[in-house]
Amino acid sequence: MSTLEIRDLHASVGNKKILHGVNLKISSGEVHAVMGPNGAGKSTLSAVVLGRKGYSISSGSVLLDGVEMLGLPTWQRAVAGLHLVLQYPTEVPGVMLNDVLSEALKGRGRDGDIARLDTLLKTEAGRIHFDEKFLDRPLNVDLSGGEKKRNETLQLSILKPLFVILDELDSGLDVDALRDCARRVMDATEQDGLGALVITHYSRVLAELRPSKIHILVKGRIVETGGPELADVLERDGYAAFTPEETVEDASTSDPMGLNLFP
Repeated sequence: MSTLEIRDLHASVGNKKILHGVNLKISSGEVHAVMGPNGAGKSTLSAVVLGRKGYSISSGSVLLDGVEMLGLPTWQRAVAGLHLVLQYPTEVPGVMLNDVLSEALKGRGRDGDIARLDTLLKTEAGRIHFDEKFLDRPLNVDLSGGEKKRNETLQLSILKPLFVILDELDSGLDVDALRDCARRVMDATEQDGLGALVITHYSRVLAELRPSKIHILVKGRIVETGGPELADVLERDGYAAFTPEETVEDASTSDPMGLNLFP
C-alpha cells in the first residue's frame, strides 16, 4: 500500500501566492477529485506536485511513501512513481512514442517490458480503441484532441505509476473517448492499485471515474472535503456555495513534454 500526501503546501508564481496550505492524502487504489472554479489553483497544484519549473514553494511537503518529492527533478519523481496526464498534450515532432516509452521503462529498470513493448502497445491500444496506425507516428503529431488523450492514457497504462494526476481528462473528449480513457484508469486502480487524483471543474467526468472523495479547492485552499454527494451540491448550487467573490488567478499552463516520461 502506497500513499501520496500533500501537506500544508504553499506555492506562488513571482509575487503572486497561488496555493495557501493545501492538505490531501490519497492511497493506492483510491480515486480522489479536486474540483474548483477557473483560477482556483487546480493546475498549479498538479504542476507543483510533478515539479514543473517556475513555481516557488515557501513551505509544505509532497510525500510519496514518506519520501519528500519537493526538491527532486521531475524525472526522479516520475521514476519514484508519479505521473501526469496532461490537459493539453503537445506534439513532439521527431520523437517516436516507442522510443519515449523505451527510455522511460529503461529508467525504471523494466528491461523485460522493453523487449515486449510492441505487443504491450498493441494490446493497450485495443483496450482504449486507439488506432494502431498512430503507434508509428511521432509523439502526438497530427492527432486530434481525443486521440492525444487516448495516447496519454496508453502511456499511463504502459508505465504503471503508483499515482497519476489527471488534469482535466475530459477536456476535448467526446463521450466515447472519455468512457474509454476513464474505464482504463479505473481498471488500473482495481487491478494494479493505481491511485488517481482527478483535477476538474466539471462533474461529468466523475460519472466515469467514481471518486470516493471530492475536495473543493477555492482561492488556493481546500474548503470542503466529502464524498460523491459533493458533486450533487455543485450541480445544484454551483461553486457559489463555496466561493468568495474573488478567486486566485491560476498562473499555470500546460507542460509541453508531459513531465512524466523521461528518466
